[in-house]
Amino acid sequence: MTIAPTPDTRAPDWLTVVSRDAPLVVSFPHTGTLIPDEFLGPLVSPWMARKDADWWIDRLYDFVHDLGATVVHTAISRTVIDVNRDPSGQSLYPGQATTGLCPTTSFDGEALYTAGAEPSPADIAGRRQRFFEPYHAALAQEIARLRRHHPTVVVYDCHSIRSGIPRLFDGELPQFNIGTNSGASCDPALAEGTARRCAASGLSWVSNGRFKGGFITREYGRPEDGVHAIQMELACRGYMREPTGAVGPENWPSPFDPAVAAPVRATLSAILDHCLAFAQSHG
Repeated sequence: MTIAPTPDTRAPDWLTVVSRDAPLVVSFPHTGTLIPDEFLGPLVSPWMARKDADWWIDRLYDFVHDLGATVVHTAISRTVIDVNRDPSGQSLYPGQATTGLCPTTSFDGEALYTAGAEPSPADIAGRRQRFFEPYHAALAQEIARLRRHHPTVVVYDCHSIRSGIPRLFDGELPQFNIGTNSGASCDPALAEGTARRCAASGLSWVSNGRFKGGFITREYGRPEDGVHAIQMELACRGYMREPTGAVGPENWPSPFDPAVAAPVRATLSAILDHCLAFAQSHG
């Protein structure tokens, strides 16, 4: 069976949607580094505004196209608006340090904007309408399109973060951080199979530890409706030469090196094969 692609000719140029046949949707919400000129002026520095991007993750996962996966990707920097945060402003991690819909600080707590120039409520509403809503409209549309042809669809949300950020977590983050909203966003078999493949890598891993899945995982993971969502947060050291200690413009981000990334990429490939097989076997 071949599902006809449904490209949206009205999609803005910062939004990439690749519609394919397999019952697998791969989301890239934080790899974007584009900051439109109109938002640059109040920022402390362009480098600071891009520091917390999920660097090179789209390149790390480029094999998903060979799986027939649908891809939804925003080029917009998370500093402009974070499409993986609850648009209501409610914290995903109450009581813990985090960043909001339109972040005003970096992960390290540094101010992103000059004093008094932070986005106003009206600014945030405008960014939400312009960037957040089209991303989620595309994601929802692609999930609905695939569900018309497949009883089960997996949504896999791709992320990474520096291995050590004391403001956000103690010590060094495990290499693989699986998030399923404490088990609510997907079938246990999908999560357990993912965990087994992480364990087989010989690298550290955890399920629903510091990162349990962001807004995308929690919003779209509806196992009872045939949609299973899982987030993977990678520690950067596994796929790039991550500096130890503080980072600055002179050493961050490190260049993407396919040889360094190869072992983690192999595990991710096995995980995505598992996600696809899970969806197909529940058809």
